[in-house]
Amino acid sequence: MTTLYGMVDLTIGTGENVTRLRLFDGPLDLGFKHCAITSDFVGEFVALPYRASRSLYREVRHNVGYLINELIENAVKFREGGEILVETSIEANTFRVKVSNFVDQTTARRFQQLLSEITTGDPGERLIEKIEANATLGNTNSSGLGLLTLMSDYGAHFAWVFGSRLQDHKIPLETYASITVPDISN
Repeated sequence: MTTLYGMVDLTIGTGENVTRLRLFDGPLDLGFKHCAITSDFVGEFVALPYRASRSLYREVRHNVGYLINELIENAVKFREGGEILVETSIEANTFRVKVSNFVDQTTARRFQQLLSEITTGDPGERLIEKIEANATLGNTNSSGLGLLTLMSDYGAHFAWVFGSRLQDHKIPLETYASITVPDISN
């Protein structure tokens, strides 16, 4: 059975104008340096139409880059081998991204438990609670701080779909996110 966490509306298509990037696992080993390079590239690409305004350009580049980096880092950190697919689109004032990868069953269960915690209630309050808990317990692994920061400070919306069909004992995971970008016509 497919399991969904977050906003179901985010999982309905990504529009006609989709840009796809595939990060392949290979001899160079897919790692965090690829996350930064990819997120910088996507942030720059999305921000180009805003270059007439230095402040808007920097805001869009930063916000999109931060969102992409967090999602790709999570995919790299928790994936169970294989490639990572990043799909992006912009419609009206909304930047949307979908990151697809595979996780093992244990990771899927732990992530679902974390999502149950961080997707209920006010993201700002949850962020403060997580920061305090991490400071007290010294636990920063699988904390959800990056996702909570994106929800609280950047107004990001998320959805996660855990597939029901195992492929080589791996569960397909799709992470959807959206953030508002300024209207280019203003």
